[in-house]
Amino acid sequence: KLVERRPGEVVLTEVGREVVRRGDDVLAMSRDLVDFARHRGGVLTGRLTLGVIPSLAPYLLPRILPVLQRQFPELRLELRETQTRQLLDDVKSGALDAAMLALPLGETGIDTLKLFDDTFLLAVPADDPRPADQRISASQIDQSRLILLEDGHCLRDQALAFCATARGGPAAAGTAFAASSLSTVIQMVASGYGVTLIPQIAADVERRDTRVKFLRLENPQPGRSIGLAFRKTSPRKADFAALGDVVKDSVAA
Repeated sequence: KLVERRPGEVVLTEVGREVVRRGDDVLAMSRDLVDFARHRGGVLTGRLTLGVIPSLAPYLLPRILPVLQRQFPELRLELRETQTRQLLDDVKSGALDAAMLALPLGETGIDTLKLFDDTFLLAVPADDPRPADQRISASQIDQSRLILLEDGHCLRDQALAFCATARGGPAAAGTAFAASSLSTVIQMVASGYGVTLIPQIAADVERRDTRVKFLRLENPQPGRSIGLAFRKTSPRKADFAALGDVVKDSVAA
């Protein structure tokens, strides 16, 4: 039986869930076959669906989109910004061709291409007495004042993991504040509600707010690796390599 009937609802049985999973795999493979036929003529042409995590999209996309439009005018890029778990599910199902997110992943059926390393800085209110050119140790971070992104954001998990390592045990709970975007977190920091760990690529943009300053941490500096994730069966690896080159050049510029 594929479904189980209950009062007021119908649910999939274990066999039904497996049938759905295999059906999703077949659909993803069929999309890959269509892509293979469509894109044999050139690199980065036609439709490409790309997902990006929220802590990266508003900072990286303005750098790469003008380059892609100029160098690959026949590319029709469709973008989606959402959290890591949803992006990976969409890549696996074929709803997305690829996604830019933090590595490592450890997902079956997924290949990755590393793009760049993104160092974390500590964002503090501008009146913090510590000079911006002085590196601070992890022990100097008041974790009770740490403002984090909401649950489900990989950057939240990375910040907590760094704090746990620094403490030699579980990370402190941080403040009662949580936000869905880094821009909102920075506004909280600017208003004196706390501090936050922020990736370098975001700090390059958010430092326009003079109410905030950014402190570097002592080596080994915490950070994240950003990469491109795509299905192992995808025929568009040349496209992903070309996209990766654009990202690497844009970040290095």
